[in-house]
Amino acid sequence: MISKPDKNKVRLNRHKRVRAKISGTAECPRLNVFRSNKNIYAQVIDDVAGVTLASASTLDKEISGGTKTETAKAVGALVAKKATEKGIKEVVFDRGGYLYHGRVAALAEAARENGLEF
Repeated sequence: MISKPDKNKVRLNRHKRVRAKISGTAECPRLNVFRSNKNIYAQVIDDVAGVTLASASTLDKEISGGTKTETAKAVGALVAKKATEKGIKEVVFDRGGYLYHGRVAALAEAARENGLEF
């Protein structure tokens, strides 16, 4: 019997490999992305202190409806706005083991357009 690999397990292994190499500091925090079937979440994290500095998701009141890609763009813009208000300009992008495509890419491009550098 042929068994298919669990997609989320494979993604988590990819995420662990990436996290072994990148880490966020106070000067250059990590922009983390988590994507579920319905929502997308973004956090700016200082891994040294273990603190979330800014966050945004499709569950926020500021984000209105639309397609999943449109809401991902809005989340990217919102998290970039919140981060720049706290004086954060440069981040390290952590795609969470997801392919840089679709919603993840839309979020990243919107964050770049709204002032974050990575």
